[in-house]
Amino acid sequence: MRSTAVKHSLSEIQAMRERGLDRTRPGALPAQSLGKEFWKSARVVFPSGKTSVHLRLDSDVVEWFKSRGKGHLTRMNAVLRAYVDAQDRCA
Repeated sequence: MRSTAVKHSLSEIQAMRERGLDRTRPGALPAQSLGKEFWKSARVVFPSGKTSVHLRLDSDVVEWFKSRGKGHLTRMNAVLRAYVDAQDRCA
């Protein structure tokens, strides 16, 4: 399944905010600038590739992740990633 992320330009986001159509949490603080020094050494890092698998999981486990909202597959992957990373540190 492919991500259906929507990308907007800064001007489009600003226009959406003016119309009250953005999804920013009410009362959220504005982001702080990272500054010019940060951008001088910033680099693009591409995530490693993904592999599509067919996996049979316990229904209650899947429902638990789904009950926490959108992104349940991403959260499941994050749990597996944390496990792998912890095992690598112990090895």
